Amino acid sequence: MGRLEEMQAFLRTAEAQSFTGAAQRLGLSKSIISQRVADLEARLGVRLLNRTTRRLSLTEAGLAFLDGCSRALAEVEAAEEAASRHGNELRGTLRIAAPLSFALLHLRPAMLEFMTAHPQVEVNLALDDRVVDLVQGGYDMAVRIGRLPDSSLVVRRLAPSRTVIVASPAYLVERGRPLHPAELSGHECLLYTGSARSDHWSFRVDGQWIAIPVHGRLQANNGDMLLAAAIAGHGITLLPSFIAGSAVERGDLTCLLRDFPTPDGAIQAVYPPTRQVSRRVRVFCDFLAQRIGPDPYWDRGLDPAPA
Repeated sequence: MGRLEEMQAFLRTAEAQSFTGAAQRLGLSKSIISQRVADLEARLGVRLLNRTTRRLSLTEAGLAFLDGCSRALAEVEAAEEAASRHGNELRGTLRIAAPLSFALLHLRPAMLEFMTAHPQVEVNLALDDRVVDLVQGGYDMAVRIGRLPDSSLVVRRLAPSRTVIVASPAYLVERGRPLHPAELSGHECLLYTGSARSDHWSFRVDGQWIAIPVHGRLQANNGDMLLAAAIAGHGITLLPSFIAGSAVERGDLTCLLRDFPTPDGAIQAVYPPTRQVSRRVRVFCDFLAQRIGPDPYWDRGLDPAPA
């Protein structure tokens, strides 16, 4: 077994703090990763990892070796990418985590277009609305939406993300159109349980943000479910415009309370700071930012946002 493979197994294991995470990152079995680290330790004549049934941790020797190992592998990867650029062809595997609805609606067509343009690139895409650990899961990057918690991750903004209050024309005929956020208390609301306060919606009223309590019979952790319920006339919902935009443009939904802005966020690419960003990640982020842009195509059917 080559030294680079052993060092790579050790580095990914140290980053993920598990053989399982390293195995996922490298696309190998857990037993192979464990054996490569053991072979490295045998060759060096020192233990690099403390192993228990519950966790792995670096020994003093492992900590000393980690930095040099990381720099050496980064230089190898940079050299390979520099050489590959002379062939002007992107290649390798791109491992991405992304939220379900955004991926199915917008990342999927973008990804297929990107793969057509770069036939030597392989993509491993994991869809999950939860915030996954990039290092533990072995991902090169993730697409995340909204306000991000503080972390050590590197963040690149790709596009704005608006939220809108919507209901079907049929619902509004039956129940009336709310003209002020306070009037939502008299309406059936469709609630997204993936947010921290699913039973409160925030609005800017007279220059201040206020939280309005809302209630309803349907609660779901998926925006597409709420979209379908709103179109069917079951209530009013708060959705990202990347989910609701096309339904508004078709006339299936109507935007409400446009004089009272709801919080907006951003669509962002995030990646770990511990490794040199690969050319694949940089090129794919450039592609997404250019394809979506500062005025996303899914917002074109919406009323202009209030100033």
